[in-house]
Amino acid sequence: MKPQTLFEKVWNEHIVAQEPESPAVLYIDLHLIHEVTSPQAFSGLRRRRLKVRRPDKTVATVDHSVPTRDVSLPIRDPLAAKQIAQLEENAREFGVRLYGMNSPRRGIVHVIGPELGLTQPGMTIVCGDSHTSTHGAFGALAFGIGTSEVEHVLATQCLLQRKPKTCEVRVDGKLSPGVTAKDVILALLANIGIGGGTGHVFEYTGSAIRALTMEQRMTICNMSIEGGARAGMIAPDDATFEFIAGKEFAPKDEAWDAALHRWKNLPSGEGAYYDKTIMLNASEIAPMITYGTNPGMGIPVTSNVPDPDRFTDASQKLALRKALEYMDLRPGQPLIGHPIDVVFIGSCTNSRISDLRLAASLLKDRKVAPNIRVLIVPGSQDVKIQSEAEGLDKIFKAAGAEWREAGCSMCIAMNGDELQPGQYAVSTSNRNFEGRQGKGGRTFLASPLTAAAAAITGTITDVRTLISTN
Repeated sequence: MKPQTLFEKVWNEHIVAQEPESPAVLYIDLHLIHEVTSPQAFSGLRRRRLKVRRPDKTVATVDHSVPTRDVSLPIRDPLAAKQIAQLEENAREFGVRLYGMNSPRRGIVHVIGPELGLTQPGMTIVCGDSHTSTHGAFGALAFGIGTSEVEHVLATQCLLQRKPKTCEVRVDGKLSPGVTAKDVILALLANIGIGGGTGHVFEYTGSAIRALTMEQRMTICNMSIEGGARAGMIAPDDATFEFIAGKEFAPKDEAWDAALHRWKNLPSGEGAYYDKTIMLNASEIAPMITYGTNPGMGIPVTSNVPDPDRFTDASQKLALRKALEYMDLRPGQPLIGHPIDVVFIGSCTNSRISDLRLAASLLKDRKVAPNIRVLIVPGSQDVKIQSEAEGLDKIFKAAGAEWREAGCSMCIAMNGDELQPGQYAVSTSNRNFEGRQGKGGRTFLASPLTAAAAAITGTITDVRTLISTN
Protein backbone atom coordinates (compact mmCIF):
# COMPACT_ATOMS: atom_id res chain seq x y z
CA MET A 1 0.00 0.00 0.00
CA LYS A 2 1.43 3.38 -0.99
CA PRO A 3 2.14 5.92 1.78
CA GLN A 4 -0.73 8.30 2.52
CA THR A 5 -0.71 11.95 3.50
CA LEU A 6 -2.32 13.16 6.72
CA PHE A 7 -5.21 14.52 4.67
CA GLU A 8 -5.77 11.26 2.80
CA LYS A 9 -5.84 9.27 6.04
CA VAL A 10 -8.50 11.49 7.60
CA TRP A 11 -10.52 11.75 4.38
CA ASN A 12 -10.57 8.01 3.73
CA GLU A 13 -11.59 7.20 7.29
CA HIS A 14 -14.67 9.40 7.01
CA ILE A 15 -16.15 8.31 3.67
CA VAL A 16 -19.67 7.01 4.20
CA ALA A 17 -20.39 6.50 0.50
CA GLN A 18 -18.59 7.26 -2.74
CA GLU A 19 -20.19 6.91 -6.15
CA PRO A 20 -17.94 7.14 -9.22
CA GLU A 21 -17.53 10.70 -10.55
CA SER A 22 -19.62 12.02 -7.66
CA PRO A 23 -18.88 13.86 -4.40
CA ALA A 24 -18.14 11.70 -1.38
CA VAL A 25 -20.54 11.52 1.53
CA LEU A 26 -18.31 12.45 4.49
CA TYR A 27 -19.14 11.78 8.14
CA ILE A 28 -18.65 14.84 10.35
CA ASP A 29 -17.23 14.34 13.85
CA LEU A 30 -17.82 17.84 15.18
CA HIS A 31 -20.20 20.57 14.01
CA LEU A 32 -19.54 24.02 15.48
CA ILE A 33 -22.18 26.72 15.10
CA HIS A 34 -22.60 30.37 16.01
CA GLU A 35 -25.37 32.94 15.84
CA VAL A 36 -24.71 34.45 12.41
CA THR A 37 -24.86 31.53 9.97
CA SER A 38 -27.14 29.08 11.80
CA PRO A 39 -30.63 30.70 12.05
CA GLN A 40 -31.69 29.83 8.48
CA ALA A 41 -30.45 26.27 8.94
CA PHE A 42 -32.60 25.72 12.02
CA SER A 43 -35.57 27.29 10.25
CA GLY A 44 -35.04 24.75 7.49
CA LEU A 45 -35.18 21.90 10.00
CA ARG A 46 -38.47 23.20 11.35
CA ARG A 47 -39.99 23.44 7.87
CA ARG A 48 -39.03 19.85 7.17
CA ARG A 49 -39.95 18.67 10.67
CA LEU A 50 -36.47 17.30 11.24
CA LYS A 51 -34.38 16.96 14.38
CA VAL A 52 -30.67 17.53 14.86
CA ARG A 53 -29.20 14.13 14.01
CA ARG A 54 -26.37 14.20 16.56
CA PRO A 55 -26.81 16.98 19.12
CA ASP A 56 -23.96 15.40 21.08
CA LYS A 57 -21.62 16.27 18.21
CA THR A 58 -22.99 19.79 17.76
CA VAL A 59 -21.68 22.71 19.82
CA ALA A 60 -22.85 26.33 19.70
CA THR A 61 -21.39 29.57 20.99
CA VAL A 62 -22.07 33.28 20.63
CA ASP A 63 -19.17 35.34 19.32
CA HIS A 64 -19.77 37.58 16.28
CA SER A 65 -22.61 39.60 17.77
CA VAL A 66 -21.36 39.85 21.36
CA PRO A 67 -20.70 43.43 22.53
CA THR A 68 -17.19 43.69 23.93
CA ARG A 69 -17.53 46.98 25.78
CA ASP A 70 -19.98 45.77 28.43
CA VAL A 71 -21.86 42.47 28.21
CA SER A 72 -24.00 43.29 31.25
CA LEU A 73 -25.97 45.92 29.34
CA PRO A 74 -28.78 45.16 26.88
CA ILE A 75 -27.32 44.71 23.40
CA ARG A 76 -27.90 47.96 21.51
CA ASP A 77 -27.58 46.53 18.02
CA PRO A 78 -31.06 45.09 17.30
CA LEU A 79 -29.75 42.62 14.71
CA ALA A 80 -27.06 41.34 17.09
CA ALA A 81 -29.60 40.99 19.92
CA LYS A 82 -31.97 39.09 17.64
CA GLN A 83 -29.26 36.73 16.40
CA ILE A 84 -28.17 35.83 19.92
CA ALA A 85 -31.74 35.35 21.15
CA GLN A 86 -32.51 33.16 18.15
CA LEU A 87 -29.50 30.92 18.78
CA GLU A 88 -30.51 30.53 22.42
CA GLU A 89 -34.00 29.50 21.35
CA ASN A 90 -32.69 27.10 18.69
CA ALA A 91 -30.28 25.46 21.14
CA ARG A 92 -33.07 24.89 23.66
CA GLU A 93 -35.51 23.51 21.10
CA PHE A 94 -33.06 21.17 19.39
CA GLY A 95 -31.04 20.09 22.43
CA VAL A 96 -27.72 21.60 21.33
CA ARG A 97 -25.02 22.49 23.87
CA LEU A 98 -24.66 26.27 23.94
CA TYR A 99 -21.97 28.49 25.41
CA GLY A 100 -24.21 31.54 25.65
CA MET A 101 -23.89 35.08 26.97
CA ASN A 102 -23.80 33.94 30.60
CA SER A 103 -21.45 31.02 30.09
CA PRO A 104 -18.00 31.31 31.73
CA ARG A 105 -16.54 29.30 28.81
CA ARG A 106 -17.98 31.25 25.87
CA GLY A 107 -15.80 32.84 23.25
CA ILE A 108 -14.91 32.85 19.58
CA VAL A 109 -15.87 29.48 18.14
CA HIS A 110 -12.36 28.74 16.84
CA VAL A 111 -10.82 29.64 20.18
CA ILE A 112 -13.05 27.67 22.53
CA GLY A 113 -13.05 24.47 20.46
CA PRO A 114 -9.37 23.79 21.22
CA GLU A 115 -9.65 25.24 24.74
CA LEU A 116 -12.36 22.76 25.68
CA GLY A 117 -10.65 19.78 24.09
CA LEU A 118 -13.44 19.43 21.55
CA THR A 119 -10.92 19.74 18.72
CA GLN A 120 -8.92 16.53 18.34
CA PRO A 121 -6.59 14.93 15.77
CA GLY A 122 -8.11 12.93 12.96
CA MET A 123 -11.52 14.57 13.21
CA THR A 124 -13.63 16.10 10.49
CA ILE A 125 -14.83 19.48 11.76
CA VAL A 126 -17.13 21.96 10.04
CA CYS A 127 -18.64 25.33 10.89
CA GLY A 128 -20.53 27.99 8.98
CA ASP A 129 -17.45 30.18 9.18
CA SER A 130 -14.54 30.64 6.77
CA HIS A 131 -11.81 30.26 9.37
CA THR A 132 -12.73 26.79 10.56
CA SER A 133 -9.38 25.76 9.08
CA THR A 134 -7.94 26.89 12.44
CA HIS A 135 -8.66 23.45 13.88
CA GLY A 136 -6.41 21.83 11.28
CA ALA A 137 -3.51 22.73 13.57
CA PHE A 138 -4.43 19.58 15.50
CA GLY A 139 -4.35 17.25 12.51
CA ALA A 140 -8.09 17.60 11.91
CA LEU A 141 -9.70 18.14 8.51
CA ALA A 142 -11.60 21.33 9.27
CA PHE A 143 -13.29 23.70 6.85
CA GLY A 144 -16.04 26.28 6.55
CA ILE A 145 -19.42 25.49 5.01
CA GLY A 146 -22.40 27.47 3.72
CA THR A 147 -25.79 27.89 5.39
CA SER A 148 -27.50 25.16 3.35
CA GLU A 149 -24.65 22.82 4.27
CA VAL A 150 -25.06 23.73 7.95
CA GLU A 151 -28.66 22.54 7.68
CA HIS A 152 -27.55 19.34 5.92
CA VAL A 153 -25.02 18.51 8.66
CA LEU A 154 -27.53 19.27 11.40
CA ALA A 155 -30.01 16.87 9.81
CA THR A 156 -27.67 14.06 8.74
CA GLN A 157 -24.24 14.52 10.40
CA CYS A 158 -22.85 14.06 6.88
CA LEU A 159 -21.78 16.32 4.05
CA LEU A 160 -21.24 16.00 0.31
CA GLN A 161 -17.69 16.96 -0.65
CA ARG A 162 -15.42 16.56 -3.66
CA LYS A 163 -11.94 15.42 -2.75
CA PRO A 164 -9.43 18.28 -2.99
CA LYS A 165 -5.80 17.96 -4.04
CA THR A 166 -2.89 18.15 -1.61
CA CYS A 167 -0.23 20.83 -1.26
CA GLU A 168 2.74 20.57 1.09
CA VAL A 169 3.85 23.91 2.49
CA ARG A 170 7.31 23.22 3.89
CA VAL A 171 8.81 25.86 6.18
CA ASP A 172 12.34 25.08 7.33
CA GLY A 173 14.81 27.16 9.29
CA LYS A 174 14.45 29.37 12.35
CA LEU A 175 12.36 32.51 12.79
CA SER A 176 14.26 35.68 13.68
CA PRO A 177 13.42 37.86 16.71
CA GLY A 178 10.30 39.93 16.06
CA VAL A 179 8.97 37.45 13.49
CA THR A 180 5.89 35.45 14.46
CA ALA A 181 3.55 32.79 13.10
CA LYS A 182 1.37 35.56 11.66
CA ASP A 183 4.34 36.74 9.61
CA VAL A 184 4.83 33.21 8.28
CA ILE A 185 1.29 32.94 6.93
CA LEU A 186 1.35 36.50 5.55
CA ALA A 187 4.65 35.69 3.81
CA LEU A 188 3.10 32.59 2.27
CA LEU A 189 0.07 34.56 1.04
CA ALA A 190 2.31 37.27 -0.40
CA ASN A 191 4.15 34.50 -2.25
CA ILE A 192 1.17 32.58 -3.68
CA GLY A 193 -1.64 35.17 -3.69
CA ILE A 194 -5.24 34.58 -2.71
CA GLY A 195 -5.72 31.85 -5.30
CA GLY A 196 -2.51 29.88 -4.95
CA GLY A 197 -4.12 27.14 -2.89
CA THR A 198 -7.41 26.84 -4.78
CA GLY A 199 -8.58 23.25 -4.96
CA HIS A 200 -6.02 22.04 -2.43
CA VAL A 201 -5.63 21.26 1.26
CA PHE A 202 -2.40 22.66 2.70
CA GLU A 203 -0.28 20.46 4.94
CA TYR A 204 2.30 22.56 6.76
CA THR A 205 5.58 20.71 7.38
CA GLY A 206 9.21 21.45 8.15
CA SER A 207 11.38 22.29 11.14
CA ALA A 208 9.97 25.80 11.58
CA ILE A 209 6.41 24.44 11.83
CA ARG A 210 7.46 21.75 14.31
CA ALA A 211 9.04 24.44 16.50
CA LEU A 212 5.77 26.35 16.82
CA THR A 213 3.42 26.11 19.79
CA MET A 214 -0.14 24.91 19.22
CA GLU A 215 -1.47 28.46 19.40
CA GLN A 216 1.04 29.58 16.77
CA ARG A 217 0.05 26.65 14.56
CA MET A 218 -3.59 27.70 14.89
CA THR A 219 -2.71 31.17 13.61
CA ILE A 220 -1.14 29.69 10.48
CA CYS A 221 -3.95 27.21 9.77
CA ASN A 222 -6.55 29.91 10.44
CA MET A 223 -5.54 31.90 7.36
CA SER A 224 -5.15 28.96 4.96
CA ILE A 225 -8.51 29.91 3.45
CA GLU A 226 -7.06 33.33 2.54
CA GLY A 227 -4.76 31.55 0.08
CA GLY A 228 -7.70 29.80 -1.53
CA ALA A 229 -7.08 26.45 0.20
CA ARG A 230 -10.00 24.32 1.36
CA ALA A 231 -8.23 23.65 4.65
CA GLY A 232 -4.86 23.73 6.37
CA MET A 233 -3.47 20.86 8.43
CA ILE A 234 -0.48 20.13 10.64
CA ALA A 235 0.33 16.58 11.73
CA PRO A 236 -0.14 15.97 15.46
CA ASP A 237 2.91 15.46 17.65
CA ASP A 238 3.85 15.62 21.32
CA ALA A 239 3.02 19.34 21.45
CA THR A 240 -0.49 18.49 20.24
CA PHE A 241 -1.00 15.73 22.77
CA GLU A 242 0.27 17.85 25.66
CA PHE A 243 -2.10 20.67 24.68
CA ILE A 244 -5.15 18.40 24.62
CA ALA A 245 -4.36 16.35 27.73
CA GLY A 246 -6.64 17.15 30.66
CA LYS A 247 -9.02 19.36 28.67
CA GLU A 248 -12.71 19.02 29.57
CA PHE A 249 -13.71 16.98 26.52
CA ALA A 250 -10.39 15.20 25.95
CA PRO A 251 -10.44 11.39 26.20
CA LYS A 252 -9.70 10.04 29.69
CA ASP A 253 -7.90 6.97 31.08
CA GLU A 254 -8.08 3.98 28.70
CA ALA A 255 -9.81 6.10 26.07
CA TRP A 256 -6.81 8.48 26.15
CA ASP A 257 -4.38 5.63 25.52
CA ALA A 258 -6.48 4.40 22.60
CA ALA A 259 -6.75 7.91 21.18
CA LEU A 260 -2.99 8.44 21.42
CA HIS A 261 -2.41 5.21 19.51
CA ARG A 262 -4.71 6.42 16.70
CA TRP A 263 -3.32 9.93 16.66
CA LYS A 264 0.31 8.81 16.41
CA ASN A 265 -0.54 6.99 13.17
CA LEU A 266 -1.93 10.12 11.49
CA PRO A 267 1.23 11.88 10.21
CA SER A 268 1.93 11.54 6.51
CA GLY A 269 3.90 8.45 5.62
CA GLU A 270 7.45 8.77 4.38
CA GLY A 271 7.34 9.28 0.63
CA ALA A 272 3.66 10.24 0.56
CA TYR A 273 2.76 12.09 -2.64
CA TYR A 274 1.59 15.71 -2.69
CA ASP A 275 0.12 17.27 -5.81
CA LYS A 276 2.42 20.24 -5.30
CA THR A 277 4.92 21.63 -2.80
CA ILE A 278 5.72 25.19 -1.73
CA MET A 279 8.98 25.93 0.13
CA LEU A 280 9.69 28.81 2.52
CA ASN A 281 12.87 29.61 4.46
CA ALA A 282 11.87 30.81 7.92
CA SER A 283 15.12 32.72 8.43
CA GLU A 284 14.32 34.89 5.40
CA ILE A 285 10.88 35.96 6.68
CA ALA A 286 10.65 39.49 8.09
CA PRO A 287 7.81 41.14 10.00
CA MET A 288 5.04 41.41 7.41
CA ILE A 289 2.22 43.86 6.76
CA THR A 290 -0.48 44.13 4.11
CA TYR A 291 -0.88 47.23 1.96
CA GLY A 292 -3.97 46.42 -0.11
CA THR A 293 -7.46 44.98 0.17
CA ASN A 294 -6.84 41.26 0.31
CA PRO A 295 -4.52 39.25 2.59
CA GLY A 296 -2.27 38.30 -0.35
CA MET A 297 -1.25 41.93 -0.81
CA GLY A 298 1.52 41.81 1.76
CA ILE A 299 5.16 42.89 1.99
CA PRO A 300 7.93 42.98 4.59
CA VAL A 301 7.23 46.00 6.77
CA THR A 302 10.43 47.70 5.56
CA SER A 303 9.51 47.36 1.86
CA ASN A 304 7.77 49.88 -0.39
CA VAL A 305 4.29 49.63 -1.88
CA PRO A 306 4.44 47.75 -5.22
CA ASP A 307 3.87 49.50 -8.54
CA PRO A 308 0.92 48.11 -10.55
CA ASP A 309 2.83 48.78 -13.77
CA ARG A 310 5.38 46.12 -12.81
CA PHE A 311 2.72 43.42 -13.23
CA THR A 312 2.17 41.91 -16.67
CA ASP A 313 -1.26 40.48 -15.90
CA ALA A 314 -3.98 43.05 -16.67
CA SER A 315 -6.31 41.80 -13.93
CA GLN A 316 -3.52 42.04 -11.33
CA LYS A 317 -2.74 45.59 -12.45
CA LEU A 318 -6.37 46.61 -12.18
CA ALA A 319 -6.84 44.96 -8.77
CA LEU A 320 -3.74 46.64 -7.34
CA ARG A 321 -4.65 50.06 -8.71
CA LYS A 322 -8.11 49.76 -7.20
CA ALA A 323 -6.67 48.60 -3.86
CA LEU A 324 -4.16 51.45 -3.67
CA GLU A 325 -6.87 53.96 -4.52
CA TYR A 326 -9.02 52.63 -1.68
CA MET A 327 -6.07 52.61 0.73
CA ASP A 328 -4.91 56.05 -0.52
CA LEU A 329 -1.37 54.78 -1.02
CA ARG A 330 1.12 55.50 -3.81
CA PRO A 331 3.31 53.02 -5.70
CA GLY A 332 6.84 53.04 -4.30
CA GLN A 333 5.71 54.62 -1.02
CA PRO A 334 7.33 53.22 2.16
CA LEU A 335 4.88 52.03 4.79
CA ILE A 336 7.26 52.64 7.69
CA GLY A 337 6.14 55.87 9.33
CA HIS A 338 2.65 55.82 7.83
CA PRO A 339 0.25 57.33 10.41
CA ILE A 340 -2.53 55.17 11.82
CA ASP A 341 -5.63 55.83 13.90
CA VAL A 342 -6.59 52.50 15.45
CA VAL A 343 -4.94 49.27 16.56
CA PHE A 344 -6.98 46.10 16.96
CA ILE A 345 -5.47 43.07 18.70
CA GLY A 346 -7.91 40.16 18.67
CA SER A 347 -9.93 37.85 16.33
CA CYS A 348 -9.81 34.08 15.86
CA THR A 349 -6.36 34.56 14.34
CA ASN A 350 -4.58 36.34 17.19
CA SER A 351 -6.63 36.60 20.39
CA ARG A 352 -5.17 33.73 22.41
CA ILE A 353 -3.16 34.08 25.59
CA SER A 354 0.20 33.85 23.80
CA ASP A 355 -0.84 36.62 21.41
CA LEU A 356 -1.78 38.90 24.28
CA ARG A 357 1.44 38.09 26.10
CA LEU A 358 3.37 39.17 23.01
CA ALA A 359 1.52 42.48 22.85
CA ALA A 360 1.96 43.03 26.59
CA SER A 361 5.70 42.34 26.38
CA LEU A 362 6.06 45.35 24.10
CA LEU A 363 3.51 47.63 25.79
CA LYS A 364 4.85 47.09 29.31
CA ASP A 365 6.09 50.40 30.79
CA ARG A 366 5.23 52.19 27.54
CA LYS A 367 2.34 54.41 26.46
CA VAL A 368 0.05 54.31 23.47
CA ALA A 369 0.75 57.26 21.15
CA PRO A 370 -1.55 60.28 21.55
CA ASN A 371 -4.87 60.09 19.69
CA ILE A 372 -4.43 56.37 18.88
CA ARG A 373 -7.31 54.09 19.84
CA VAL A 374 -6.19 50.59 20.84
CA LEU A 375 -8.68 47.74 21.35
CA ILE A 376 -7.42 44.53 22.91
CA VAL A 377 -10.07 41.82 22.76
CA PRO A 378 -9.49 38.35 24.25
CA GLY A 379 -10.80 35.43 22.20
CA SER A 380 -12.64 33.77 25.07
CA GLN A 381 -13.62 34.11 28.70
CA ASP A 382 -10.82 31.69 29.56
CA VAL A 383 -8.29 33.93 27.82
CA LYS A 384 -9.72 36.98 29.59
CA ILE A 385 -9.53 35.34 33.01
CA GLN A 386 -6.00 34.06 32.43
CA SER A 387 -4.85 37.44 31.12
CA GLU A 388 -6.19 39.17 34.20
CA ALA A 389 -4.60 36.55 36.49
CA GLU A 390 -1.25 37.35 34.85
CA GLY A 391 -1.82 41.11 35.08
CA LEU A 392 -1.82 41.63 31.32
CA ASP A 393 -4.97 43.74 31.55
CA LYS A 394 -3.17 46.13 33.91
CA ILE A 395 -0.30 46.50 31.43
CA PHE A 396 -2.74 47.29 28.61
CA LYS A 397 -4.74 49.79 30.68
CA ALA A 398 -1.61 51.50 32.00
CA ALA A 399 -0.42 51.90 28.42
CA GLY A 400 -3.72 53.55 27.46
CA ALA A 401 -5.35 50.66 25.59
CA GLU A 402 -8.95 49.50 25.95
CA TRP A 403 -9.31 46.07 27.60
CA ARG A 404 -12.48 44.45 26.30
CA GLU A 405 -14.79 41.50 26.85
CA ALA A 406 -14.34 38.35 24.74
CA GLY A 407 -15.74 38.33 21.21
CA CYS A 408 -15.09 38.88 17.51
CA SER A 409 -15.29 42.67 17.87
CA MET A 410 -13.64 44.86 15.23
CA CYS A 411 -12.65 41.93 13.03
CA ILE A 412 -16.10 42.25 11.46
CA ALA A 413 -17.14 45.70 12.72
CA MET A 414 -19.90 44.59 15.08
CA ASN A 415 -21.52 46.39 18.00
CA GLY A 416 -19.85 49.72 17.36
CA ASP A 417 -16.30 48.27 17.31
CA GLU A 418 -15.53 49.68 13.89
CA LEU A 419 -13.40 52.10 11.93
CA GLN A 420 -14.71 55.41 10.72
CA PRO A 421 -14.45 56.26 7.00
CA GLY A 422 -10.86 57.05 6.07
CA GLN A 423 -9.33 55.74 9.29
CA TYR A 424 -6.29 53.48 9.15
CA ALA A 425 -5.95 50.46 11.44
CA VAL A 426 -3.20 47.97 12.11
CA SER A 427 -5.14 44.80 12.83
CA THR A 428 -4.24 41.27 13.88
CA SER A 429 -7.36 39.88 12.20
CA ASN A 430 -7.41 37.83 9.02
CA ARG A 431 -9.11 39.99 6.39
CA ASN A 432 -8.50 43.48 5.05
CA PHE A 433 -11.31 43.65 2.50
CA GLU A 434 -12.91 47.01 1.70
CA GLY A 435 -15.21 47.92 4.58
CA ARG A 436 -14.42 44.75 6.55
CA GLN A 437 -13.63 46.70 9.73
CA GLY A 438 -16.04 49.53 9.02
CA LYS A 439 -17.34 51.33 5.94
CA GLY A 440 -14.46 53.27 4.38
CA GLY A 441 -12.00 51.92 6.94
CA ARG A 442 -8.51 50.94 5.79
CA THR A 443 -6.83 47.90 7.32
CA PHE A 444 -3.19 46.84 7.52
CA LEU A 445 -2.95 43.20 8.66
CA ALA A 446 -0.01 42.38 10.92
CA SER A 447 1.15 40.36 13.92
CA PRO A 448 0.43 41.26 17.55
CA LEU A 449 4.02 42.50 17.90
CA THR A 450 3.79 44.77 14.85
CA ALA A 451 0.37 45.98 15.99
CA ALA A 452 1.69 46.81 19.46
CA ALA A 453 4.65 48.66 17.91
CA ALA A 454 2.23 50.77 15.85
CA ALA A 455 0.22 51.52 18.98
CA ILE A 456 3.31 52.87 20.71
CA THR A 457 4.60 55.02 17.84
CA GLY A 458 1.30 55.95 16.17
CA THR A 459 2.75 54.86 12.84
CA ILE A 460 3.60 51.65 11.04
CA THR A 461 6.83 50.52 12.65
CA ASP A 462 9.41 47.76 12.34
CA VAL A 463 8.97 46.11 15.72
CA ARG A 464 12.61 45.03 15.68
CA THR A 465 13.65 48.63 16.35
CA LEU A 466 11.66 48.57 19.60
CA ILE A 467 12.72 45.12 20.69
CA SER A 468 16.39 46.09 20.50
CA THR A 469 15.80 49.05 22.85
CA ASN A 470 13.35 47.37 25.24
